[in-house]
Amino acid sequence: MASHRRPSASGFDRGARVTLLSAAAATAAAALGTAPAGADPAGGPAATRAQVDRLYEQAEKATEQYNEAGEQADELRAQVARAQDRAARGQEDINRMRDTLGSVAGAQYRSGGVDPALALLLSGDPDTYLDRAAVLDRLGDREAAVLSDLRRAQRRLGQERSEAARKLSELERTRSALARHKRTVEAKLATAERLLASLPASERAAYDRASRSGRVPDLSGGAGPSSARAAAAVAAARSAVGRPYVWGANGPSGFDCSGLTQWSYAQAGVGLPRTSQAQRYAGQQVPLSQARPGDLVTYRSDASHVAMYVGNGQVVHAPYPGAAVRYDPVGMMPIASVTRP
Repeated sequence: MASHRRPSASGFDRGARVTLLSAAAATAAAALGTAPAGADPAGGPAATRAQVDRLYEQAEKATEQYNEAGEQADELRAQVARAQDRAARGQEDINRMRDTLGSVAGAQYRSGGVDPALALLLSGDPDTYLDRAAVLDRLGDREAAVLSDLRRAQRRLGQERSEAARKLSELERTRSALARHKRTVEAKLATAERLLASLPASERAAYDRASRSGRVPDLSGGAGPSSARAAAAVAAARSAVGRPYVWGANGPSGFDCSGLTQWSYAQAGVGLPRTSQAQRYAGQQVPLSQARPGDLVTYRSDASHVAMYVGNGQVVHAPYPGAAVRYDPVGMMPIASVTRP
């Protein structure tokens, strides 16, 4: 979310993939905690603008952490529901086995009250006795099998309940991380707004003009999209120009950076991951010199910002709060990678 006025880098940083949420959260917390709370009076408007840029960049990193935590929370909720459903079905199986055992035990009690030898003497038909004896043997085998199944089912049920409890606990931790990232983003954005408000009117107007330039470039030259899906995604992204940046949003009325690219490709029937870091690996990486409309361009070494290349050296992206979705030069920030979904 920086002002995107920095020079581009000539190569790509092919760093490691996205780390686990806990490690990423710790890294983000450490980075976010280093920003000063107010402007440096001695630095003047230029220092204030630079600090606003840093705050926007830090807020964007926290936003991507928020998006990742939200995606994990959705998956965990589904896993909890599946685990609870398996546990409920396991309990139903156990209840049925217990009912069966109760019936078997009653039959054995009623049949076992008479000594088999006496039953033979009292029986007027030896064949009838032999039939009864065979039934008793089968009941014994059935009881043993049901008991064995019951023990296995009880062990499975215990495991399912433990898994459900573990997933539920993990979901609660993820919800806490969501709330923490939300507070971080809101605090950074509020500080940036206060700093911008402290600028002289002329400086604020100049910053706003730089932040809201939505000039439509000539995109008629150069190679076309790599596929019909890419062309549809480009059309969707261009249709979103002018809509507001809304952190944590993925359309259609507002977007953050990865929300815009995810939404644009969804209009083309293509599913992309939610975060810019994951989108970096959602396809084939190509050199910038071979970029074609529809390719995803990620920025900074941590891939914390993403835009869509639309041709003629331009990208469409959602920059940061206060700056609507717009066109900018592809080299607006150091490039991490170019990915073709």
